[in-house]
Amino acid sequence: MEELGTFVLAALALTGSPGPNTLSLAATGAAFGKSRGFRYMIGLNLGMVGVIAIVGSGVSGLLFALPGAAPVVTVIAAAYFLYLAWRIATAPPLTSNAEPGSEPKWYEGVMLSMINPKAYAAMAALFSGFTLVATEPVFDGLFKTGVLLAVIVCVNIAWLFAGAALTGVMRNETFSRLINITFAVLLIGSVAMTALL
Repeated sequence: MEELGTFVLAALALTGSPGPNTLSLAATGAAFGKSRGFRYMIGLNLGMVGVIAIVGSGVSGLLFALPGAAPVVTVIAAAYFLYLAWRIATAPPLTSNAEPGSEPKWYEGVMLSMINPKAYAAMAALFSGFTLVATEPVFDGLFKTGVLLAVIVCVNIAWLFAGAALTGVMRNETFSRLINITFAVLLIGSVAMTALL
């Protein structure tokens, strides 16, 4: 338990830094507002429960040990990230009468988390780099999971609200398009940076 403070700081740094989840959430908040982005945030959080379960149980190691699995997963993830970046870049300005339901859906958030390479890398680093309960491996994994989920929820709320703070600017069609394109480019850039590391 002595490592708890360091673990929380590392979790904040790894989950709170710009990446596909956080940037897409900020973009959703900016383009659609925080109330319309809330369900998408719930989906991202649910997806992270899946990522934590896959990494914490060791299933991810088994999956990537299969011959040919890594390229297939990479292509699927890249296609989805490009699709999501396109949706963000082409989101209508808030002054437009955007159809209700045009914002990213909760299940799209789940999918994004589940294919996010940064999420797997961060969870692997946190699960393998820290032991919070030395004598009980199962309780250690469960405790880390609880702490990580609390940190992830707080981080995601902060990114959603930060993006929603831009909604005033998003009422200007020119600024709206510029911000959406910027978020889309940052999203693709964050994925590319993760892939290169």
